[in-house]
Amino acid sequence: MHLNPYGEEVVNLAADLANRRPATADELAERCRTAGLVLEAPVTPDDLDRAHDALEAWEKVVDATDEDERAELLNRMLEASAAHPRMTNHADTGWHLHYREDRQPLGALLFQLISVGTALHLAGRGMHRLRRCAVTECATIFADTSRTGRQRYCSQRCANRDAVRRHRARSTGRGD
Repeated sequence: MHLNPYGEEVVNLAADLANRRPATADELAERCRTAGLVLEAPVTPDDLDRAHDALEAWEKVVDATDEDERAELLNRMLEASAAHPRMTNHADTGWHLHYREDRQPLGALLFQLISVGTALHLAGRGMHRLRRCAVTECATIFADTSRTGRQRYCSQRCANRDAVRRHRARSTGRGD
């Protein structure tokens, strides 16, 4: 499987890596492989550092307070990772489109994938579709891929927790 920068896979990978940062180059490689990314070279500590840089920049995009700020921060990421689109069959799995140079180290590849994938996700689905969970105690990042575009929680567990909290607050407010 190839990560499709038009789809949600790369944004979900970014959220997964940001929510639980890989501690080692081997962990980064394994999690990228599990997500379906084809690795073309051994993963190094430099790749891990570059991936962390990409995730730090990306979290600023997530936490932007308005659409203009979000676009500006994402444009900076795109500028830093600019490459022209190209057709490739690098893994002999069929021709497909990449927005990067071939045979990039994983750290650079992730920066490019996360930048382009996030831009395409937000432009295609809406600038508000990347956020942190609405539960105060939860800082989990997620990409809203729901049909309606109104997802507020990272998981059903957090949605249920917040519903119970609101119910108890109403019950307490009535003096029950």
